[in-house]
Amino acid sequence: MPARTRQRGPGFHDGAGRGSMAAMESATETPRIAVIGGGIVGLCVAWHLAKRGLRPIVLDARKAHAASSGNAGAISHGSVAPLAMPGVLRQVPKMMVDRAGALHIPLRYWLKAAPWLARFVASARPAQVEAAANALGSLFFGTLERHKEILLAEGATDLIHEAGQMYLYRDDAQMAKDAASLELRRRHGLRMEVLDRAALAALEPAVSQAYTRAVLLPDHGSCVNPARLTEVVAAGVRRLGGDIREVEVRSIRLDGRRAAGVVTDEGLIPADQVVLAAGAWSARLLEPLGIKVPLETQRGYHVMLPDAGVTVGRVLSPADRKVFISPMEDGLRVAGSVEIAGLDAPPNEARAELLLNDLRAVFPDVQTQGARTWMGHRPCLPDSVPVLGPLKAWDGIWCAFGHGHLGLTGSAPTGALIGAAIAGEKPNFDFAPFSAERFG
Repeated sequence: MPARTRQRGPGFHDGAGRGSMAAMESATETPRIAVIGGGIVGLCVAWHLAKRGLRPIVLDARKAHAASSGNAGAISHGSVAPLAMPGVLRQVPKMMVDRAGALHIPLRYWLKAAPWLARFVASARPAQVEAAANALGSLFFGTLERHKEILLAEGATDLIHEAGQMYLYRDDAQMAKDAASLELRRRHGLRMEVLDRAALAALEPAVSQAYTRAVLLPDHGSCVNPARLTEVVAAGVRRLGGDIREVEVRSIRLDGRRAAGVVTDEGLIPADQVVLAAGAWSARLLEPLGIKVPLETQRGYHVMLPDAGVTVGRVLSPADRKVFISPMEDGLRVAGSVEIAGLDAPPNEARAELLLNDLRAVFPDVQTQGARTWMGHRPCLPDSVPVLGPLKAWDGIWCAFGHGHLGLTGSAPTGALIGAAIAGEKPNFDFAPFSAERFG
């Protein structure tokens, strides 16, 4: 059996911290900007704040195994098609009964997931899909350049691989099933090249001959080590005058209708601006403010192979498998297998094992010795549009969460936009489609 790495819980809890509130009131630390969440989104926000001399403090208890470290590494500015596309209602029964499906909801979790699922299906209407694509397109514009901006400053541009990405298809009929999402991406400026088997094999000769068609996305890129990326950005935050502290965040402290700080297990951290970038745990911190966001967790899995015995030149995504196969610094990673099952259930090892079958379908001769598996929580909203920008009813509270499986793609542009807005620079960006209050 492969060795397993499990994502450690975030340490975000409700209730009072250790010690009395009076003791917390006596804290003398100068108020500053607190960023709740040390994943790649929170770190990118903090980097842009620190770059502007605003001394952010990042609060996170998910240090070693945050979701950011386990993603597929894809940086995909053209991924504007939401998960819920027209026709998704027909797929709902399969989500429950097919344990091997690309998106699965265990029977025991269906009652709890039902309200989210209803919103998910409603989001598949054409008007909602178009609105989501427009919003995502505005956010992801220039995302690769935003990543390179940070990495150039930190001397780590080797983390970015610019060889494009490729969707794999067995035949024209299978490609036709993706026509709507491909056309949506094309209308939002994504450059594509359709390849026959000969052209596919010229770029990726190890791919099984069962795949006879491909779509090359030459302008997409990838990160060859997401864990090192988070370490580099974190080091940059500190270099620029910010701080990162591992604590358990319990609540956002309020003074009337505005933020006053963050209550942690170590006491009150005063702050006059709070950025909520706690990923899948963010909704729990908004509930005491009377804001309910239908945030679910995509329990994503990956398998890491240190010596796969095949050469892969770029991120590959076989359409019939709905996974990403990514060349990394330390081996080959296959990631995907989305499961909607909440924050508290243990990892489902069978879901991770399915990824090896997906990999063998593309590379029949792949070597799987020494495989390591991983599971992490990715914050998923029913319309696939993250929550970004200031809260309407509470001054000084900003949101930056809900990017789903596109957290890496959206992290750098989110950081640039939120950082600029907090600094008063008024970026040319409409936060309205990303509002936390859009769900009613």
